[in-house]
Amino acid sequence: MLGILEDKKEMVKKPTEDSRLSTLIDYYLNSKSYRNLTSTSQKEYELNLKVVRRDLGGVLLRNMSTTQVEAAYDEWIKKGIPRANKLAAILSIVLNKAIGLGIRIVNPVPHMDRVPNPPRKVTWEPEQVKAFLLTAYSEWTGYSIGLIVHMAYEWGQRVGDMGLLTWDALDLENSRMDLTQSKRGADVHLPISDGLRSILIEQKERFGFQKYVAPRTKKINNVHSPYAKANLHMYVNQIKEQAGLPKELTAMDMRRTAITEMVEAGVDITQIKQVSGHANIQSLTPYIKHTFTGASEALAQRSAFKQEKE
Repeated sequence: MLGILEDKKEMVKKPTEDSRLSTLIDYYLNSKSYRNLTSTSQKEYELNLKVVRRDLGGVLLRNMSTTQVEAAYDEWIKKGIPRANKLAAILSIVLNKAIGLGIRIVNPVPHMDRVPNPPRKVTWEPEQVKAFLLTAYSEWTGYSIGLIVHMAYEWGQRVGDMGLLTWDALDLENSRMDLTQSKRGADVHLPISDGLRSILIEQKERFGFQKYVAPRTKKINNVHSPYAKANLHMYVNQIKEQAGLPKELTAMDMRRTAITEMVEAGVDITQIKQVSGHANIQSLTPYIKHTFTGASEALAQRSAFKQEKE
């Protein structure tokens, strides 16, 4: 079987200057660079490259120009600035692959005028989190979705990591979770609260026979597979609508919400870093900047200090 797969990889045509971008995309998707990505990143790249192929796949590599890419970018931006920038970034990676192969082309992406991603500041209120979880846990089809969001909120982790969390990361007997984050490889070691532990014990009775903690409740090809990113967000939106929650809230905001709550509670920033897995304190600056409670406490301490001196 492995030999057949290797033969298939060898059959992928190596691109040249006269190849179309679609040929380069095929080559990249069969390259070691792509295979070395995490499974989550592979799915994300594949979905984004479908859009790139649709809009630019027919362009010859030697003819690829800034004007052509900017025209596609202008269309992408209609779906949102972050989405457009993600597509441009992945296109740039693929074009750099061609340059690395010795193909004499210019990557136009770095020369484009791109709109910076607006900083997202949305966080959930505790009542909104509660309403979402109550709605999700009330139906069997939403149970795993609820658990993914619950874990992301409780531990301040990325939804993608929680969707791919496996049972071997959990020590329910000692109420501990050990995770290597997919984005930067940070290791975090977190306690499991009594409430979440009870839910996980129930979940293990249902799904402990297979790999993932919160897989699809319905089988696909006789397997309870993890949710794809697009499907996860689709189901989250459905549950939000049932719970009467604002459309602007997303599951991705749970990590930001958890970290902001810790900052609001006055937790030491170095301890927050141990939970969040951020590489340095500077990475947490955005959460500190936009915290009203922290600013209020700082001004109150300053006022008290001045009064003592008077």
